[in-house]
Amino acid sequence: MSLSQRHILSVNDLTQKDVALILKTAENLEEIAHRPVKKVPALRGKLIGLCFFENSTRTRSSFEVAAKRLSADTLSISTGGSSIAKGETLLDTIKNIEAMQPDLLVVRHASSGVPQFLSKQVACPVINAGDGSHEHPTQALLDLMTILKEKKKIKGLHVAIIGDILNSRVARSNMILLKKMGAKVSVAGPATMIPAEVEQYGVEVAHDIKKIIPKADVIMMLRIQREREADGLFPSLREYARFFGLNRETMRHAKKDAVILHPGPVNRGVEISAEVADGPHSVILDQVSNGVAVRMALLYLMCGVKQMSF
Repeated sequence: MSLSQRHILSVNDLTQKDVALILKTAENLEEIAHRPVKKVPALRGKLIGLCFFENSTRTRSSFEVAAKRLSADTLSISTGGSSIAKGETLLDTIKNIEAMQPDLLVVRHASSGVPQFLSKQVACPVINAGDGSHEHPTQALLDLMTILKEKKKIKGLHVAIIGDILNSRVARSNMILLKKMGAKVSVAGPATMIPAEVEQYGVEVAHDIKKIIPKADVIMMLRIQREREADGLFPSLREYARFFGLNRETMRHAKKDAVILHPGPVNRGVEISAEVADGPHSVILDQVSNGVAVRMALLYLMCGVKQMSF
């Protein structure tokens, strides 16, 4: 089985065996971060295009660190710093990047479906680094790795995803991947933020987080997008925090060994309080570390490396 020359556009593209291979490779590669010199020559001579047409800190930095630790060269493109700002079409920009012979493109865009569209226009593999409200497959993979390291299993765990399910690509990818790997998934949030078709993912739906927190082995909080307040999807940030925020009071109902994830950026005092985000249940910073390892694994496997030699 090989991921070489394949696209990663959705977690639906991955089999259970693919996921196991990616996580095993990530586990083998993560020790590089603890070496005095945090670099190996595995992808020397490879060119990775980082095409981020939407603002990003964690994902972009994570892919850049992953590429550099494997000694790959990177070509970074953003909307503000590219010819798109001068009127060039997205396709023309990508075609010009392709003319530089990249071995792989990492694409993030505010519009759903852009990585899928571009994957049909280029000869090299494409990784979806987040597209609109569609999916964010590498985030789901790093979340899976984080849960697995904490709980030693996925099958049979109860994972609660709380927040703006409707507009969250993180929620969508996690619902699909966690169910595929055997977890039970519940989602909760204001009724205005729960998609009408959510049942198709095989998840339980709640509008009161106190009903699912006591049952959850893993609690995944989602960033509340502040612009949604202006859209009238909830009355106010204060009101949202009161009913859907994770804080010391709501954590009293949680299991003693429950772990808390958050994809970031965190709105402290809204979806999660500072004391919980920094508390003993939180593995938020572990997600960041695991994200580098997972993205190293994907670059390593998708660039066609045959075996580990370092």
